Order: sequence, then C-alpha cells, then structure tokens
Amino acid sequence: MIVRIFLATTVICFLFSSCQLRQRSDQQYSPKMIGLKLVQNLSERSSMMMYRTDFLNTFHYAEACAALGAIRIASSINDSILLRGIEARYQPILMSFDTLPYNHVDANVLGIIPLVLYQCDNDEHFMNFGLSMADKQWDMPRTDGLTDQTRFWIDDVYMVCCLQVEAFKSTGKMIYLDRAAMFAAAYLDSLQQSNGLFLHGPQAPFFWGRGNGWVAAGLSELLSVLPQEHALYLKIHSRYERMMVSLLGFQSSAGMWRQLIDHKDAWEESSATAMFAFAMANGISHGFLDADKYQEAVRKAWVSLVDRTDSLGNLADICVGTGQRADAEYYLLRDKVSGDLHGQAPMMWLANELLAGF
Repeated sequence: MIVRIFLATTVICFLFSSCQLRQRSDQQYSPKMIGLKLVQNLSERSSMMMYRTDFLNTFHYAEACAALGAIRIASSINDSILLRGIEARYQPILMSFDTLPYNHVDANVLGIIPLVLYQCDNDEHFMNFGLSMADKQWDMPRTDGLTDQTRFWIDDVYMVCCLQVEAFKSTGKMIYLDRAAMFAAAYLDSLQQSNGLFLHGPQAPFFWGRGNGWVAAGLSELLSVLPQEHALYLKIHSRYERMMVSLLGFQSSAGMWRQLIDHKDAWEESSATAMFAFAMANGISHGFLDADKYQEAVRKAWVSLVDRTDSLGNLADICVGTGQRADAEYYLLRDKVSGDLHGQAPMMWLANELLAGF
C-alpha cells in the first residue's frame, strides 16, 4: 500500500506539474474537477442516448459506458449524493430490465450499470439484473464455446469483456473471467495484426482509432482482475502489451491518436485517445505496464483532451458512430462532433483512473 501511494503521488506530481501544462493552471487539469464536470454534463442531459437501427431499438451502449465512468468517479470521491443522482437517472431502466427483448452484444452491455451499482451498495436487485445480462450472453453458446453474440467486430472486446469482468467483481465466480478470457483470445487470434493493432472487422481492413480503443480498454479491464496463473493470462498480456508498444509510436506530438491510427493525414480523434490513455493508465495502476515507459504518453493525452473540453464538459473531436467499410475514405471523412457519449464515456474512465492515482 505504501508503495502504491508513493507511486500515485509521484505520477500525479509529474502529470500535473505547472511547467508541463502549457499556460493553464494545475486546477484546470485536475482529474477531480474535470471528472465532476463530465458527470454533471451527463446528469443534466434531458434524455438518454438510444440505439435505433434495423436490428435494435434500445438503450445505447455508449450511455451504459458513460454511466460506468460516472459511477466510478462518484465512488472514488465517496460522494453518495452524486451516486444517488446517477442511480436516479437510470432507475427507469434498472427497474424494468425484464422487458429488454434483445440478445445482442450492444444491448447486453447495459448490465454493467447495475453491477457497478451493486458493488457500491450491495442491492441484490442490481446484482440480479446485471448477472441476467451477463449470463444471457452465454445462453446459447456456439460450438466453439463462444457467445452467440460473437461477430468479430473489435468493439465487442469491450462490450463482452467488461460485462463479464463486472459480473466477476460482483460474485467472485471464475466462470465470468473464463468466458471473458476465451472471448478476448479468439479476437486476438482473428483480428490482431503483426504491428499489434486490430482490423475493424472482417469487412474493414483498417486500424480505426475508436475500434482499437474498445479493444485496448477491454483488455486492460480484463487484465486488471485476471489472475496471472490463468491459462490465458500470458497470451492476453503479451498481445495487449504489443498493442501498447505499437500505440506509443503512433501518438502525435500533441498527445493524440488519429481516426485511422497509421494514417498521418488522418484527423486527431478524442474517443480513441481517451481509450488508449485509459488503457495505459489502468495498466500502470495495476502493475502490468511500466510507468516509466507509458506515463508521459498518458500525460500528453490528458492535457490535449482537457484542452478540447469546453466549460460545460463537452469533449470535442469525437467521431460519430461508425460501421465497417472496405474504404479508407469512409473513415477519414467521418464527421467529428462534441459531447457525444462515445467520447464522454472514456474521458470519465480516464479522469477516474488519474483521480485514483496510477
């Protein structure tokens, strides 16, 4: 514990020393201040983000991921009033979970909200709801043992692994980690390339920023709880580290990563940057990444992201929702927006990680 506190203090001092924060004050880069601003931004939204497509009409996964970040921040700073406010926002969804008609990777991730709330207040209703979503993913497994929600889109690594990890945290049952590890390993084998990065999917041979961000975040969430003696730990850790090493070489001088990671002419994109910085910070925090090697990349990313966040907590330069295409121009010409939860969510994860000290 003493070593962890010393490391956290050293890194936070390094991260926020005034000589390195351009011309703005330390307080303006404070993870607590920025984190609270982001949570307030979420809480003040009059409606929730919904997923409306030909195959889904339900609660959006980006809203679930934003809720996760908000709950973690409220828990980290021990603000029970803030936590109750977040819970109230999602109460209508949490109290009617049995009406969710979908069995889809983007719908089931809703289960992370009640699971992290259960970890805060031990409400059995929340745990039962969350576990129902986690177990539904394996109701009808494929012949290879993977969930029938498997589609080999890299986004899935986060959607499945995070839900199963939170189920493990809530119950201590290894079945959830075994599922997540098996799932992650299958995606590593199918989509990771020799440079450590991941193709968006079977129909998209490109290293899309946010898609790779979902992988980075999902693997780091899994590694934060996966025992080193687990049969798949070494494989998952080595592939995750290969990805992290590769990402260091693609970070821009401003601290950002790009819409297509390996395209120097692609625009700098915020959601991917927040996800990569979170994955690195989380790795440092849990001891499976070298702080000396990665903390500067995290610092540069945080500074650049805060500089792109307005006074109301809206993060700029976020890519809109993006499907798979076999055309690089499709990715390069995607619209960039401010305040979209695809970017707000990982910005909260990152703020919380820095708030906790890594």
